[in-house]
Amino acid sequence: MRKFFVLLGLVAVFALPARLMAQQKVTVVIDPDSAGIRVPDDFVGLSFESAAILPDSKGQYPYFRSDNRSLIQLFKSLGIKNLRIGGNTSDRPSVKVPSEADINALFGFARLAGTKVIYSLRMRESNPPDVVRTAKFLMDRYKAETHCLTVGNEPNVYKKEYPAYRDDLKKFMDAINAVAPDARFCGPATTPGAGGWAANFAADFGPSGKILEVTQHSYPGGSGRKVIDADAGRKQMLSAEFTKEYEKLYRAFVPAAQKNELPYRIEETNNFFSGGTKDVSNTFASALWALDYLYWWAEHDAAGINFHTGDNVAAGEEQAPCWYAAFWSTPNGYDIHPLSYALKAFDVGSHGRLLRPRISPEARNLSVHAVLGADKAIYITLINKGIDESSAVDVSIDAGRVLHQPAVMFLSVPKSNIAATSGITLGDESISSDGNWTGKWRPLKGNAKRLTVELPPASVAIVRVQPR
Repeated sequence: MRKFFVLLGLVAVFALPARLMAQQKVTVVIDPDSAGIRVPDDFVGLSFESAAILPDSKGQYPYFRSDNRSLIQLFKSLGIKNLRIGGNTSDRPSVKVPSEADINALFGFARLAGTKVIYSLRMRESNPPDVVRTAKFLMDRYKAETHCLTVGNEPNVYKKEYPAYRDDLKKFMDAINAVAPDARFCGPATTPGAGGWAANFAADFGPSGKILEVTQHSYPGGSGRKVIDADAGRKQMLSAEFTKEYEKLYRAFVPAAQKNELPYRIEETNNFFSGGTKDVSNTFASALWALDYLYWWAEHDAAGINFHTGDNVAAGEEQAPCWYAAFWSTPNGYDIHPLSYALKAFDVGSHGRLLRPRISPEARNLSVHAVLGADKAIYITLINKGIDESSAVDVSIDAGRVLHQPAVMFLSVPKSNIAATSGITLGDESISSDGNWTGKWRPLKGNAKRLTVELPPASVAIVRVQPR
């Protein structure tokens, strides 16, 4: 009989769900007195092709115009404060250079959306006189709304050698400053493998006083066209190997920028280039990746991140579907993609000064980021990039103060399905096609010093602790 009950007990144990058997337990300790650098207000940005500001076949502006209320609201909801106009079409000779009317429509939108613009001028098969008129027009009319000017997009593709680019860029900058002395520049906006150009750019042009930011492009997954298996692509995006790619890029140029006392921005980025990959770049996995990616660069002193987006994008000399888009335009507003939820989750939890949480023990798939908010509340973002039931985590939080009105907001999808392209909620609400979002905080129970959050696989929890 005793053997029978021992056997019965073993059967019962093996019948338990994996989550109950293997749930990790982690403690996170926050020191609110250790607040460091402040996340810039304009940290979150988007990047569009220059062709996106041209009128369509009917003479209408599909995106950027002052009466596009849905897009204006969406920018405000997502916290988009920086809009970069560039991409391959800014330097493609076969694409029309935007007119003054196109620029007026763009900045009419920017003023109402509350965003500043990085504007790219053409370098490829161009000369300084070709861009001077546009630069002067921008500085005369839209100086307050212009973040900086960039001359050339990924010039390493066609200039080949850095000295040739450096010498030509100086000619462009001198010609522009002759008619617009207050113009400030960003650059070199090179491909991910050309971080050395950005380092040289910082050293050569930093002392001029004309450089606002060193800018660099980043696509840690490489070409989207090389992703053959969607499941493998999603797992790659959430892996430690992905993170190593931005660590490598950081080492290539950021120390040189900092040595020359220049801020830097990742002005064009996403998970895989050439428009990304269907069933990978447009899935919930991309939201988990992008949110962690935003915090990674913020914690490494970046001035901002601009995710490349649009209905389609330039892939070399061709146009490709934009699978990594934050949203697609529709006749009735916008089709909101998972990436938008990452931007909004960052907007919810990142306004303030970064804290350095201590995690014990380390959890392989768990990322923790913390901010002392401008409102003096503490915001703790927990990202679980694990994808199976055994990846669930119980997180115990010691926020270093008596807890007051603790609350939580989850970013999740049904069944923790990282392949999902819809059904996503943040604060129990979806972002609507007209750009509105009405997510809410849930009260979170805990004692006076400690909170516990159950974090399912493939999910995010943003915890807020108010000051007393």
